[in-house]
Amino acid sequence: MKRANRQTSTAPEPSETRLMRRVLVVSHNAAQRRIFAIQLRRARYEVLEAGSVEDALAVCARIEPDIVLSDWVMPGQTGLDLCRAFRASERSNHGYFVLLTSAHNAEDISRGLEAGADDFLTKPVIQQELMARLAAGERILRVEEELRASNAQLRAALERLRETQGAIDRDLREARKLQQGLVKQRLGRFGPMQLSLLLRPAGHIGGDLVGFFPIGEDRVGIYALDVSGHGVTAALLTAQLSVHLSGSSDQNVALRAAQTGTDAVSPSHLAHFFNNMMLEEMATDTYYTMIYADLNHLTGRLRMVQAGHPHPVLQRADGTVQPLGRGGMPIGVFEKPVFDEIDLVLEPGDRLLICSDGITEATNPAGRLLGSDGVEAIMRTNAFLSGNVFLESMAWSVSEYCRGERQDDISAVLLEYLAPAQPVSLPGG
Repeated sequence: MKRANRQTSTAPEPSETRLMRRVLVVSHNAAQRRIFAIQLRRARYEVLEAGSVEDALAVCARIEPDIVLSDWVMPGQTGLDLCRAFRASERSNHGYFVLLTSAHNAEDISRGLEAGADDFLTKPVIQQELMARLAAGERILRVEEELRASNAQLRAALERLRETQGAIDRDLREARKLQQGLVKQRLGRFGPMQLSLLLRPAGHIGGDLVGFFPIGEDRVGIYALDVSGHGVTAALLTAQLSVHLSGSSDQNVALRAAQTGTDAVSPSHLAHFFNNMMLEEMATDTYYTMIYADLNHLTGRLRMVQAGHPHPVLQRADGTVQPLGRGGMPIGVFEKPVFDEIDLVLEPGDRLLICSDGITEATNPAGRLLGSDGVEAIMRTNAFLSGNVFLESMAWSVSEYCRGERQDDISAVLLEYLAPAQPVSLPGG
């Protein structure tokens, strides 16, 4: 029976707002039960009676009492047995259990509390004390009901939050696919030059971007960007920047000949253009680091601008490794930034690694950064690997260094000047 459908023997006054509680009186003494029933009904409680533990359990199985007043000593099973069974039963609420005893002692109180009793009354019971104990029990029941209602609201809110989070996760998974699609080619070959790309967001979406595009018959543009943060804001900015660096000459800023009167914007001019665009057109505190390089794949000449991005690492054909550049300032922070310009010539067997700070600032459990020394060590260790195989090995090394707790996006560009194949002498040739 639900509480809303209870039939009460004494209807409350119209002005009565107190919730009528149901009290089960359990005693083998019928006169005692009658006295309690009269007192409780006068106090506007709904009263149920049982003459034994068995009868009381049968009542509890049909109707849930809010409060139980039970004699401790009864023929057969005792009030202590009833208390244990009451606590073991399935109920919609806690229920307040009061044991009636002839005398209090520490051992009885301990046994009663272990059985699940909430309070004790010593017989003969004074009416004022009975009403006071019941009022205390009502306060506990009221707090429990308020907590239960709050928990129900919290569960409902959490369920709505889970549904919302599920929708967000689905959207982010789709956004991840779209962002990965910004890097349309992971491998490019331009004459003897081979370009390989790596892009791994830390979460669903990230703020790193790498790519390349042809400038002419003999040149190719190479870029690596790292937007501050790796959430939605960073992803939106990388999407916009990818348009400015796409293969279309109508949209690609580097290919707009009208800006300089040449066939392509120089790396330094491109960095300044992006810096002005960030400061003048975008009302945001976001900034990013960048490396943009103009490679002549016929001559091996590489002109490059470094704007706050980690130092590119050059590995010569003889195995020597050296970081390049002085750093430069990030894009979107200063009105008159200073960018670092690098000009070098690659030789057959050389390779250049450009990676984001998600690699150089990868941290092990002891808090130590991988740093440029770690990147150089990875290059030396994996000197026999090439292309995407090298990049995958590097990504694995970074993950192992972090023990899988990678906090930032990682991206990299590997430029290799492939040495010409050497003739192999055959026996007897």
